Amino acid sequence: MVSALGVQLGVVGAYLVVALAVGLLAYRLTSRDAEDYYLAGRSIGTVVLLFTTFATLLSAFTFFGGPDLAYRAGPEWILVMGVMDGVLFAILWYVVGYKQWLVGRAHGYVTLGEMLGDRFGSTRLRAVVAGISLFWLFPYVMLQQMGAGEAIVGLTNGMVPYWAGAAGITVFMIAYVVIAGLRGVAWTDTLQGLFMLGVVWLAVGWVATAAGGPTALSNALATNEPEFLALGGGLYSPQFIISSAVTIAFGVAMFPQINQRFFVAKSSAVLKRSFALWPVLVVLLFVPAFILGTWAAGLGVAVPEGANVLPVLLNEYTPVWFAALVIAGAMAAMMSSSDSMLLSGSSYFTRDLYRPFVNPDASEAREAWLARIGVALFATLTFVASLFRPGTLVSVGDTAFGGVAQMALPVIVALYWAKTTRTGMFAGILGSQAFYLAHVFVPAIEVGSVTLFGATYLTWDYALWGMALSALLTVGVSAMTAAAPEENQSRFTDGLRAD
Repeated sequence: MVSALGVQLGVVGAYLVVALAVGLLAYRLTSRDAEDYYLAGRSIGTVVLLFTTFATLLSAFTFFGGPDLAYRAGPEWILVMGVMDGVLFAILWYVVGYKQWLVGRAHGYVTLGEMLGDRFGSTRLRAVVAGISLFWLFPYVMLQQMGAGEAIVGLTNGMVPYWAGAAGITVFMIAYVVIAGLRGVAWTDTLQGLFMLGVVWLAVGWVATAAGGPTALSNALATNEPEFLALGGGLYSPQFIISSAVTIAFGVAMFPQINQRFFVAKSSAVLKRSFALWPVLVVLLFVPAFILGTWAAGLGVAVPEGANVLPVLLNEYTPVWFAALVIAGAMAAMMSSSDSMLLSGSSYFTRDLYRPFVNPDASEAREAWLARIGVALFATLTFVASLFRPGTLVSVGDTAFGGVAQMALPVIVALYWAKTTRTGMFAGILGSQAFYLAHVFVPAIEVGSVTLFGATYLTWDYALWGMALSALLTVGVSAMTAAAPEENQSRFTDGLRAD
């Protein structure tokens, strides 16, 4: 058992060190100006843009939370994340991302808040967008640390405690972001995206062979979890499937680590090829990952308390070194998500909060060091929070997605409707956030036959109602108010060109 533990930890450690070495190489090629550090000089090509976006989404929510949910409730999570979200986000990549790329290229914007603040002549709006983004980024970074801790528990059968896995990925992601910048993040994202595609399909083949083949697996599923063979039922109501797909896709488009990638493509052709290929890439990874969770339920795999199903399944049906390699890749993918989140979060903090409100004349060198300190502090705080494990990976992630998704429709309205006003933006963003936060933190109240602050209204998730409220407030208040003199609608229309 000791030798197996040594192999497991050795493989995981070696993989993370290789990823760190790539970051050191990128550091040597990255200039010290903010645009190169945060956006890789807006020079990213198709393959790297596609895979850096892809690997940034390969978080604990996807790679461990998804198989866990498939293990508990059935394989329909493939429909939500693997099909619907792949298509929805590709559409949003065009609707939001292409217009945002045009605007960012024309005016040199680095963050979403910077873009909106300039358009509406408001540093306060800039700060609101940054503050909300950072607020919902906190639980999503914490999610990666939770996933790493649970993965190590499952891989080592509890010999290495949860806190050690969470602490390990925290140290690595701080070191990586401080060193590498977006260029290094993008390079390792590409490496890890390709690696994960390969090993997850190898894992499917290995488990299928070891378990007796597809027929044997289907028979086991029919015997032990017969309801898994029928579409829908249980957790997977149409309302749950649609609500989850919509809030996750719109939330993804607004999360800093993804939204900032809308600025980095070197040409419109790169951007268009990337979002066209996106659904294919998503299906290629999510389908096998969630199938493994479903098979584990059929095979009767027992998952220890505090562990994830994927490492437990692989330990049982594949060699020790291969299971460790898959988990190492998954942890590195979580590190890719985390370092992207921390890098983007640091740009939101320094450019949208520190520079406008504290030190407008700060040098780029001072800003860069402050960003690095902020990364270390933010990651440490999320690590401490992860030790309390406030929910499952899926529940924590879903809450964060829903929160940041509340900004999506006001942003889309602002990008495409010239009559949007600053007051309308404040109403739409802050009104929907107040509605959503009340439903997250206030206990449900029964008033006669009506439930206030409940999980659903008319069977639909409150997150969707919050999004509808955001659009209604943005459009309605904008229609009733005049633009302030500082607003500059031409920022989103004039001088925009593809190449």
